[in-house]
Amino acid sequence: MQHGTVDGFSYGLVTPVAAYLMACLGGALGLRCTTRSLRNGGTFKPGWLTLGATSIGSGIWTMHFIAMMGFTVAGAPISYDRPLTFASLGVAVGMVGIGIFIVGYRGATPLALITGGTITGLGIATMHYLGMAGMRFQGRVEYDTFTVVLSVVIAVVAATSALWAAVSVHGFLASLGASLVMGLAVSGMHYTAMAAVDVHLDPAAGAAPVGDSAPGVLLPMLIGPVVFLLLAGVVVMFDPLLVMGDPAPRDRTAPRPGLPAQRGPRAYGEPANWSARRPAGASGRSPRRGRQRG
Repeated sequence: MQHGTVDGFSYGLVTPVAAYLMACLGGALGLRCTTRSLRNGGTFKPGWLTLGATSIGSGIWTMHFIAMMGFTVAGAPISYDRPLTFASLGVAVGMVGIGIFIVGYRGATPLALITGGTITGLGIATMHYLGMAGMRFQGRVEYDTFTVVLSVVIAVVAATSALWAAVSVHGFLASLGASLVMGLAVSGMHYTAMAAVDVHLDPAAGAAPVGDSAPGVLLPMLIGPVVFLLLAGVVVMFDPLLVMGDPAPRDRTAPRPGLPAQRGPRAYGEPANWSARRPAGASGRSPRRGRQRG
């Protein structure tokens, strides 16, 4: 075994900046969808939450592998195991979804934020290390325990903050700022985790393992964000409130205490008006005539 020389920025600032932008993109769409779900309950709420979870999970996953495009080991070509690579996507979307659904239905309570943030953060960390496990080269990877724990803590704190922002921050500019901070936190978690990596080469292992090259993995990864960009455009086109927010949701048809369900001319056969005007169990005669009989 010999120690491998690692370079995490073989393309300079191109890969970290591109990875950061993808994390911000997924976070921005995910936060807006989660915020919209809180203002549009009923049958549409699960759809908004699912779209938000998939956006955030896909953005984080894409960020990881774009950043990994800049990761090289001197003298050791790197390939990727496709099943493990895409399994990490499933873990990211699934666990982020659990956290978002908890907060989406329970609200910004301390218990919901801590539970959802912990699950989401562990999902982000699991995605990262599962993706690293899919990396194939002539050697093995070892990790510094303290740095790994630090990366997991960063992931949990970042996820909890993002969930709080999703249910507490309203307005386009505020959500944009939250997504920028979220992208920075997720990218920081990634590069903190990469700082824990120690590579040991084994030239006696024979030929390099067979797998997909980094470009071969990156190309299908980019399909997801492109699809979500198109979907976001369609959603914004037909629902501008996704971008601008809804300052105060109002239900104009909801009955007010002591008033009929609908204001206007009195409808003689309308059940809502009829039930609002007669006591339970009454036969339909006016209350005055009922008291006269008593």
